[in-house]
Amino acid sequence: MSKEPSDRPSDYALGMGAPITRRDFVQGALVGGGALALPGLVGCSHRTVPLRPPAQDQHGYYPPTRTGLRGSHPGAFEAAHALRDGNFHALPLDIGEEYDLIIVGGGISGLSAASFYRQERPNARILILDNHDDFGGHAKRNEVMIDGSMRLLNGGTYAIESPRPYSAVADALLQDIGIQAATLAAQTQKPDFYATLGLSHGIYFDRETFGADHLATGYRQRGWSEFLKGAPLSDAAKRDIERVEAGSVDYLAGLDGRAKKEKLLRMSYLSYLRDVVKVDPSVLSVYQCLTQGWWGVGIDAIGALDAWGADMPGFKGLHLPPGSIPGMGYTPAGFADTGGSVFMHFPDGNASIARGLVRRLIPTAVPGTSIEDLVTARVNYRELDREDAPVRLRLNAIVVGVHHDDPDLTRSRSVRVSYQRDGRVLEVRAKQCILACYNALIPYLVPELPSAQKTAMHEAVKTPLVYTTVALSNWRPFRDLGVHSIYAPGGYHTTVRLNSTVDIGGYHSPRSPDEPNLLAMVRTPCQPGLTEHEQNKVGRAELLATPFETFEREIRDQLRRMLTGTDFDPARDIRAIIVNRWPHGYAPENNPLFDRDLPPGEEHYVRARARFGRIAIANSDAGAGAYTDVAIEQGYRAVFELLGA
Repeated sequence: MSKEPSDRPSDYALGMGAPITRRDFVQGALVGGGALALPGLVGCSHRTVPLRPPAQDQHGYYPPTRTGLRGSHPGAFEAAHALRDGNFHALPLDIGEEYDLIIVGGGISGLSAASFYRQERPNARILILDNHDDFGGHAKRNEVMIDGSMRLLNGGTYAIESPRPYSAVADALLQDIGIQAATLAAQTQKPDFYATLGLSHGIYFDRETFGADHLATGYRQRGWSEFLKGAPLSDAAKRDIERVEAGSVDYLAGLDGRAKKEKLLRMSYLSYLRDVVKVDPSVLSVYQCLTQGWWGVGIDAIGALDAWGADMPGFKGLHLPPGSIPGMGYTPAGFADTGGSVFMHFPDGNASIARGLVRRLIPTAVPGTSIEDLVTARVNYRELDREDAPVRLRLNAIVVGVHHDDPDLTRSRSVRVSYQRDGRVLEVRAKQCILACYNALIPYLVPELPSAQKTAMHEAVKTPLVYTTVALSNWRPFRDLGVHSIYAPGGYHTTVRLNSTVDIGGYHSPRSPDEPNLLAMVRTPCQPGLTEHEQNKVGRAELLATPFETFEREIRDQLRRMLTGTDFDPARDIRAIIVNRWPHGYAPENNPLFDRDLPPGEEHYVRARARFGRIAIANSDAGAGAYTDVAIEQGYRAVFELLGA
């Protein structure tokens, strides 16, 4: 629920009437914030529904620049929800198209699968269907033009980054599209730029949670007493924060490394801070949201061992040994055990990987030849679905059914795929099919699946989250306050940061605070006190019920309060808002607080991804990891399951 301080300014003062785009185009039609409901289309034909060029073939179609509600945008999911609820009934029209492979889902996993399939069968004809108005799935590109300058930000997947080194399969695919991650990172990343201006991290204490509004600046750069001076916390709480952040006490003295890890494995990070470190209760409120960017839930639902693996504060004195312990049965989902992969961030996040894959599959759609010119290339969406092309990518196509042509899988020779697009339900065929969409949807697309496999798929409860992009006329207020990122444990958005500084090809990040810049804000709706997946479900329902107007008002008011003391004016300085809403966000990973320990091969995601006749499963859910390398590897596995069959 949003908070309503007594001195909240009027909507006019916040700029709610300012001339920014608050609506979006869905499949070629302008709609408001309400959802499109198109269930129950029966017996559609070319005679009853006038033909017109699909949206992606129309002049000016360019979804990366759209604002308002993005991510799972209006029009991208309603038919799927109707199918789930048993309210979608339609007789598809067979349009006579036949392919070697149809891929459902144009995200990183689906695009990777298409690339792997073409490597093995260069003459194959492939159709990729995606429900969104853009390709890339969670690798979403936000492109904003401000005063003639292009500004880019990720609306989803942020970077080439994983707790594990990239596998040979994933690394080879990146290199095939021109991404030498380590070399490129060294040449393009400017991680210390804001620090050279004297800007640091800050913590914003809001009065609803802590009793007074206060921005503490200089996190881990100033002395703790100086950093927390003026913070609305007791002296005891301030001492406890310093103890958590900088202390070297071994709170599990007397136990060896293995025993310490086993103890941390079964307790939440909240329990560790409260019961082992024994901090003041108000300190728990400071740290409650610290894990949300990683897992989408707070410290009450994340294990202490995972928090250590992600380098959260409070474990320095334990001197835990790196590496997994044989026989322990669990490795924390952080970097402490392997060192992780190379880190590489494109200005638009991993949307550049999706663009590179599309360039490889459909060269005429993405101009240019190098990874440097990829970032600023303007995709020609009319080239994505050419009738004479070996690979076709069809957007705004919500798949609603996938069936073998014969119930006896041993006799089946093809797969029928039906999808809704522009008010019609159409059907195409292929020799094989890869489902690179959410696990939760697949049981409804393929009702013939074995019941045990459906049950396993429903265990993949994805994490809802929001990546918000805010375009600012300038970023002088951040310079004046001495911060480039702010953690707000009680805020509507819990993190706010200036856009990362990256220069690649013809794209250059702003250097002067007088230049326009983008803010990245993150919200992960959850309800502390429930299990992780129950929190996910509550958060998902909240996201789907929240209109853009609510997001906009909360964004404007939060920035106004955070930047108090500067000349920031939300009505004047905010130029655009893009709310990338992902009700089904991160793929679920094992959580030892709530998930059962199962032998290798018996995990729900392994059982869920089993090949079903001519249908294989490829997505990050199938690898139980919310990382790009997982999505790539699952695309590879699915392809070779089909080719081996």
